[in-house]
Amino acid sequence: MDLSVRVGALNLRSPLLLASGFLDETAESMLRVWDAGAGGVVTKSIGKEPRRGHPNPSLVPVAGGYLNAMGLPNPGIDHFVDDVKRVVAKGAICIGSVFGGTDSEFQELTSRMDQAGAHAIELNVSCPHAKGYGTDIGCSPPLLKGVVTAARAGTKKPMWVKLAPNVPNIAEMAKVAVDAGADGLTCINTLKAIAIDTETGMPRLGNKVGGFSGPGLKPIGVRAVWDVSQACPDTPVIGVGGIMNAADVVEYMMAGASAVQLGSVLIEKDLAAFTDINRDLKAWCQEHDVKRVSELTGRARQERRAVAH
Repeated sequence: MDLSVRVGALNLRSPLLLASGFLDETAESMLRVWDAGAGGVVTKSIGKEPRRGHPNPSLVPVAGGYLNAMGLPNPGIDHFVDDVKRVVAKGAICIGSVFGGTDSEFQELTSRMDQAGAHAIELNVSCPHAKGYGTDIGCSPPLLKGVVTAARAGTKKPMWVKLAPNVPNIAEMAKVAVDAGADGLTCINTLKAIAIDTETGMPRLGNKVGGFSGPGLKPIGVRAVWDVSQACPDTPVIGVGGIMNAADVVEYMMAGASAVQLGSVLIEKDLAAFTDINRDLKAWCQEHDVKRVSELTGRARQERRAVAH
């Protein structure tokens, strides 16, 4: 049973990628993820300068998952390029995640990740809790177009855009990104949310507002993949949001994803998540007579057409 998939120009040994923001701030942690069986690792979102992020508490459990408001803490691109080089030197597939506040920053960061050897670049234009970055860009078609166009000029390597769920029509934002030069679309980032401590009457996060992730996000992520893969049928989609087991991977792929990213599940299972889900995904495919896991991509829409006819 073959778990390898192709995402645009990238060949991956497994459809399971590490999502940005988990175990990906050092070469050592990313290589641990690779050794656990990941098909590739997405780095921490890296900016031009070091950033401390938001005050604690920055991660709290809630019904259905987690709220986080990290605030894009990172060591800055000058300190991070060596980590990327070390990961690539070990043979691991590395996707460099970058964020910025201007078109020129995105172009510079994309170019630096390219020069460091990253196999692909992911543009974080959808973080819901960093003012001036992320969702502020990802919710505005003109800003998104400008950022993607500028970043495209910084690299010829595959470039993915991580889309925000906090928009009226994610398919339209996907089209803007693709028209501006995106080679892939990651669906989705966390959903803007807040939780209140009823004893103190105060927000539970230090930043007050954060991003919701975990199992409760999965139906929203699957719907986004469904809409985006239909709107941009020639562009690979990477599903992310609430994936906890092999059945979740199958669901995302059937909706149209070529690969997926694991995040919150690592809080509960650590690196065993990759080993366990790869094993169970193979078993599911064998049980359902699927020779290659890539056959699952878009199957729900294909089955729907077959029934309609």
